[in-house]
Formats: sequence, structure tokens, C-alpha cells
Amino acid sequence: MRMFTAELVGTALLILLGNGVVAGVLLAKSKAEKSGWIVITTGWALAVAMGVYAVGRISGAHLNPAITLSLAAVGKLPWSQVPAYLAGQLLGAFLGAVLVWLAYLAHWSATEDRNLKLLVFSTAPAIRRLSANVVTEIIGTFVLTFGVLALGANKAPNDTGLTPLLVGFLVWAIGLSLGGPTGYAINPARDLAPRIAHAILPIPGKGGSDWGYAWVPIVGPLVGGVIGAVAYVGLFGA
Repeated sequence: MRMFTAELVGTALLILLGNGVVAGVLLAKSKAEKSGWIVITTGWALAVAMGVYAVGRISGAHLNPAITLSLAAVGKLPWSQVPAYLAGQLLGAFLGAVLVWLAYLAHWSATEDRNLKLLVFSTAPAIRRLSANVVTEIIGTFVLTFGVLALGANKAPNDTGLTPLLVGFLVWAIGLSLGGPTGYAINPARDLAPRIAHAILPIPGKGGSDWGYAWVPIVGPLVGGVIGAVAYVGLFGA
């Protein structure tokens, strides 16, 4: 239960701050409207760092099913703990999305573009080519998992408490370098649970939730995460 609660709280904080910066940039009449990709990637980097700082000492702050399954696949997490982690992440991501909806409650009706409203909650490709989109998500999550394991293996930043900030920098780098094609979900919970929230919440003038694309930010990160973990352990050991 402790691990479930930690992952729920950490993931909710991640989504509140991460999807919150997207809402600020995209929704009409926000003071951050049209401030751009650098603001979004920076906001997500800080969101990840804060989520990891918040619950890292309790659960390790996976905040991402791809990380959880990857660590289990290479023997760094007992499979018996996986369901609690996944449940906490999905429920936390849904809760975070609901909080973003509430925080920007006055801006949904002011925003005419239904696609922008969906993008606050979930990712979408710049060029819709599903095979290429999956590859992008695989590569991005490979870098994430490989990088997280590499950072965790460095004793000095762990001892000084810098590792969560460095994980945020890693996500910042992924967003800047690899985020352009798909919006870098690199986290199934980050995309799926807020997409469900979009489908359920009474958002004025919203369109569909694009379920035809929803499998891409689930399958791509899960595959890329496992490959990244296996590659790191295979090259450098546990």
C-alpha cells in the first residue's frame, strides 16, 4: 500500500505540473499562451524532477509503467510489486489530469480548437504515420530507461541528492531532441490515464479522444523501456 500511495502521489504531481504547462501554453487567454516548445519541455523536466524528489525515497519514483516493467524485466524489482506500482501510476495520472482540468476551468470554453484541448491531456504525432511514431517512442523511452539506470549507478549524485534533478534534465534532453515527432509520451500512464480523463470530463466543445492513436504511446514506451534496461544491464551489468 505504501508503494501504491507513493506512486499515486508522485505521478499525480508529475501530470499536474507536466500537463499543466501544456495547458498554459495551448489554452486561450492563458498568460502563458503561445510561449512555445521550450517552455513545455522545461515544464515537463521540472515536473519529473519534483515527482521524483517527492516520493523517490519511498518507492523509487518510477512514475511510469515502462520504468516499472523494465526494472522487473531485468530483476531489479520483484514482479509481485508490479501491480501496485502500475495501479498507483494510472490512478495518479488520472487524478493529475483532473486537477489540470480544474486549474484551467475558465479556459476550456474560451478555447475553440478541440485539438488543443485534447493535446493538454494526451500526445499526438506531428506527422501521423503510426509505424514511424512507434519507432520514435521506442527510441525515446530507450534513452529514458538507459539514462535512468546510468544515473542511478553513479554514487556521487545519489549521495548529494542531485539524481532527481538529473533525471529531469534527461527528460528535458529527450523532449528537446526527440520530442518533436510525437510529443514524447515515453510513459504509458502519462498518455492513457489523461486521455481517459479527457473522454470522461465535461469539457466544453471537446472532440473525440483519438483512440486510434492511443496504442502508440503505450506499446512504444513499453518496448523501448525493456530494450533500454536490457541493453544497460547487458553492457554494464547490474
